[in-house]
Amino acid sequence: MTCVILGGAMRRISDSNLLNHYILKHNIENIFDLDLFNYMDLHFYEKGEYILKAQTNLEYYYILVDGKIKVTYIFENGKSMLLKFYKDFNSIGDLELLKNLPITCDIDAVQDSYLIAISSNLLRKLYLDNPKFLRHLIHSLSEKLYATVNDTSCNFVYPLINRLASYLVENLTERDYIVLDSSFSEIAQFLGTTYRHLNRTLKELEGKSIIRCDSKKVYILDENKLRELSKNLNMKSL
Repeated sequence: MTCVILGGAMRRISDSNLLNHYILKHNIENIFDLDLFNYMDLHFYEKGEYILKAQTNLEYYYILVDGKIKVTYIFENGKSMLLKFYKDFNSIGDLELLKNLPITCDIDAVQDSYLIAISSNLLRKLYLDNPKFLRHLIHSLSEKLYATVNDTSCNFVYPLINRLASYLVENLTERDYIVLDSSFSEIAQFLGTTYRHLNRTLKELEGKSIIRCDSKKVYILDENKLRELSKNLNMKSL
C-alpha cells in the first residue's frame, strides 16, 4: 500500500485490494455501474482532520466506508451547531452534488476514516440520470431528512433525561455497557444541551440506579427502565 498526500493532510491510498474490499463490503455495485469503479479513489483522514469546509466547492462526492465523522453547521455570526455523527456507511455531498451548491457544513474526522472519492464533475456529467445512483440519492437524502426532523423535534419537546436515555438505548450492544466514542461535549451538542446539564442528567440516571458511569464506559444497570425513559425517540447518529 502506498499513499499520496494531496493538499492539507488528506492521503490518497493507492491500494486496489483495500478499495475493492470496501466496494464489496458495502455493496457499492448497487449504487454505481462497474465502469465507474476505475474512477474511484480511496482517501484517508486522520482523527481530527477536516474533510470538507463549508462554503467551498464540492470537488469529490464521498462515501464513508470506515471510521466516523461529524457534521457541523456554521452560522453567519460564527457560531456552530453539531448536526450529526456518521459512521460507515454514509455518503457526503448529496445535496451539493444535485443542486451544484457550495458545501453547506463542515465535515471533520472523529476517528481515522476511509472514504471512497469520486469526482463530482464526473458524476454530474454522467450519473445524474442513472437509475441506481438516483435511487441511492433518494434513500440517502430521505434518511438524513427523517433523522434531522426527528432529532430536532425531540430536542424541543422532550426533557434531556428522555433524549439521553434514547441516545444510550440506540448505542446498546450485547454487552452490559456502552463505550462512548464521542466526547461528552460532542454528545451535549448533539442532544441540544450544555456539558453541565448533560453531566447532571447522567448523575440523575446513576442516582436512580439505571446506569453507572466509569470514564467513557456507561454500564447499564436497568435496561428496562432505560428503555422506558427513552420513549422510543430514536436519538441516534445514523
